[in-house]
This record gives sequence, structure tokens and C-alpha cells, in this order.
Amino acid sequence: MSRTNFQDLLDAGAHFGHLKRKWNPAMSPYIFMEHNGIHIIDLHKTVVKIDEAAEVLFKIAKQGKKVLFVATKKQAKDIIADKASSVNMPYITERWAGGMLTNFPTIRKAVKKMSVIDKMATDGTFENLSKREKLQISRQREKLEKNLGSIADLTRLPAALFVVDVMKEQIAVKEANCLGIPVFGIVDTNSNPNNIDYVIPANDDAAKSIEIILKAVVEAIQEGLQERKNDKLELEASEVTVDKMKKSKAPSKVRTKRGIDESALNANVADKFLKGEKE
Repeated sequence: MSRTNFQDLLDAGAHFGHLKRKWNPAMSPYIFMEHNGIHIIDLHKTVVKIDEAAEVLFKIAKQGKKVLFVATKKQAKDIIADKASSVNMPYITERWAGGMLTNFPTIRKAVKKMSVIDKMATDGTFENLSKREKLQISRQREKLEKNLGSIADLTRLPAALFVVDVMKEQIAVKEANCLGIPVFGIVDTNSNPNNIDYVIPANDDAAKSIEIILKAVVEAIQEGLQERKNDKLELEASEVTVDKMKKSKAPSKVRTKRGIDESALNANVADKFLKGEKE
């Protein structure tokens, strides 16, 4: 079953591409026609590509891996923040810091710095600082929170990158390509799809277009997370059942008042009797 349909995408304006003179020839397989100097995207192909991307993201989420969402353009920021946080996935909506993936250990140090500052505020260290020092540290904390707060829980490289407007986020795409991280992207007619592993041809400027695609993608991730949770519960239940069966099959030892195992004693006496031994 398709996660989104042609009419929904049409109503959202997902078919509107850029002006013909701004097009990237590599996008020609996804262009349906040209109308009044504007390229029209083939939404039938968009539906197929959304489903393909959703299926892969479902599997990634089921494995317990992270998907990093990236969108720094104004009309996509709030949508990305809302959708990604709903499934507890990291996201970047401010400036992409160069080396965020290729120099990940350094980025992690910057994130840890936030924790250090927070600790200073609670353990009384702040009280021993001057007013100026407090202000400087607070400003540093705010800057780190703004740029890196949404990836504070990202302790290792993400399993995939989802990008809105691959042209604007080309640095993020290049870093992911260098590390072999698969890239999912909403690609408009003015962009190059060749560096994108999972292309979703659509209007990347209209908020409604971005939202309907993100909705389908996030639902797939949510389903993957839920299935992972269900599998874990089933495994725990089966382990409890097996443990109970083992305990029920374990031989019971009947002891006398003196604490002697009679079955073991009887077996010992019988063994001696057969050997002709006397007590």
C-alpha cells in the first residue's frame, strides 16, 4: 500500500519545479512536461520514490539506527524539527557546521562542553565566577545549544541522512558521500540527483510539499521503531517461558528430616549391594 497518493501531492504543489532555464539536465527522467516556462515533475514517479525511501527507512529504524534530518531553509526548519523530534531522531535546522560528519569526534567534544557547563551551573562553580565570566559562558552555552542541541543524543555517526534541498545542503551531502552514509533527499528540478542514493523528486520550496513527504517518511520510521519494540517484547516473553519450562523439568530432590537426599542414598546402597560390599 502506498504511503501517499498522487492527489495529495498535487494539492500540495509538489509537482511545481523551477524555471526551465534553471533546470539540471540530470533531472530529466523525473520531469513530466514544461508549462509556461516551468518544469512539471512527474508525481507518479514521486509516489514510487517516496515508497522506496520509506521502506528503507523503516528497516533502518527497526535496526535501532539513527537518521539525521537536515534542512536549514526557512520554510522547512519547523517542519523538520517537529517531525524528527516526534520519532526521537536528530536534526539540523541551523547552519551546517563543516566537519559535522567527517570530523565527528570534534563535534562530540563540543556537545560534551554543554554538559560541562550545565554541571557548573548545578555544582556551585558558577557562584565563584565573575559576572563577566558567567555571561561569556552562558553565551557560549546558548550558541552550542542553537547549533548542536538537537544532536546531543547522537553518540555515533548516523546510519542515513535525510536532506531537504540537496543543493542548499551540498556540504552535508558531500560529507555523507565521503563516509558512505546513504543520502535520502527531496530533489527539485534545479538540483543534481547523482549524489543522492534515494531521490524523491518534488518541489523543495513549498512548505506543504515538504510536510506531506516528511509525514510519509516519519510514519515509516515510527512503524520501524514500533516493530523493533514489539520484537523485543516477544523475545523477552519467550525467554521467560523457556526459563519457566526449564525450572518445571528440573528433577526435584526429596530430602529426609536429616537433610539427606534419599534418592542418592538408595542409589548408593544398591550400588554397594551389587558389588557385594557390606555396610
